[in-house]
Amino acid sequence: MYKYQCLNPIAQVGIEKFDENYVRVEKAEEADAILVRSAVMHDMEFGSSLKAVARAGAGVNNIPLEKCAEKGIVVFNTPGANANGVKELVLAGMLLAARDVIGGINWVQEHEEDGDLAKEAEKAKKAFAGSEIDGKKLGVIGLGAIGVRVANAAIHLGMEVYGYDPYVSVDAAWQLSRNIHHAKTVDELYKECDYITIHVPAMESTKGMINREAISLLKKGVTILNFARDVLVDSEAIVDALLSGTVYRYVTDFPTPEIAGVKGAIVIPHLGASTEESEDNCAKMAVRELRDYLENGNISHSVNYPDCNMGIKEAGSRITILHHNIPNMLGQFTALLANENMNITLMTNKSKKKYAYTMIDVDAEIPADVEKRLEEIEGVLKIRIIV
Repeated sequence: MYKYQCLNPIAQVGIEKFDENYVRVEKAEEADAILVRSAVMHDMEFGSSLKAVARAGAGVNNIPLEKCAEKGIVVFNTPGANANGVKELVLAGMLLAARDVIGGINWVQEHEEDGDLAKEAEKAKKAFAGSEIDGKKLGVIGLGAIGVRVANAAIHLGMEVYGYDPYVSVDAAWQLSRNIHHAKTVDELYKECDYITIHVPAMESTKGMINREAISLLKKGVTILNFARDVLVDSEAIVDALLSGTVYRYVTDFPTPEIAGVKGAIVIPHLGASTEESEDNCAKMAVRELRDYLENGNISHSVNYPDCNMGIKEAGSRITILHHNIPNMLGQFTALLANENMNITLMTNKSKKKYAYTMIDVDAEIPADVEKRLEEIEGVLKIRIIV
């Protein structure tokens, strides 16, 4: 029987993916797995039974990844599960920037008691005139699950799309429309495009990527859309660019005191994944990831350990070992098993920076003393035997 805890409300369609072998608990120290959305986990104490944390969403800044990795706790996220919801809001943001719909709506609300509202609106509407996006150039930085969808949708809206991603995956490349221009440098997008939308993760190499230097390369009157992470755009630089008119509109899904209320900024209260469909998709994907890990040892979409898959566990025992990525670990594992005359039927090993994961299938039960000796190997963080 596996025990799980939900730190936030998780869509019921996801919870229903657990079968009778799973029971929900209220105390984290009792859980084998935790499901989370926005709850901050940095100050939490983790019980020795905790094996995995699944974030029903893409961002994991609320989870202490290094702390979890050192305790042999695999952290999952759900990339792509909310991609369509974010894509649709990006398109909405682009249209709101192109046409002053918000200004027009606000005007109507301010004059709602005017008896000649329709007549006055005809006079006032020229103040809210905008432009069409058809024929404009859109630059998409980052061609992952969301960026690909935005790029393809913009093509169908009549835009000329430039995409930049030096690390684009094979799967994403296959999904991209052949009509998208593949930019060799991000500077090419800055110089060419009327709209720039960012879809990259927040890393040291991407934080503040839209800074004064980048803004100096932009076409005057450009619109920048940020539905990825607030830290990707330098707040002070974007405010100055809006006030000077270098940037016409900045559309962001991340409200901060620095940008809220600035003329030319359209600030949305983090609604990118706030759709019923996105929440359902994230919940179902998170539960699938947890079940596959707990029942088969497979890792898919982990952010602190390498992905690794040996399929459904068959007869015999499966040994899963989370360990530091240091020399001779595999040699020690296999030598120990060989000394016990245990036959390995299948084995795989993957690494990710400081950490590694080894899966070994054997055609017999694992004696308790063998498990204990595997655990005692220096560099091993957590052992699990799946029978």
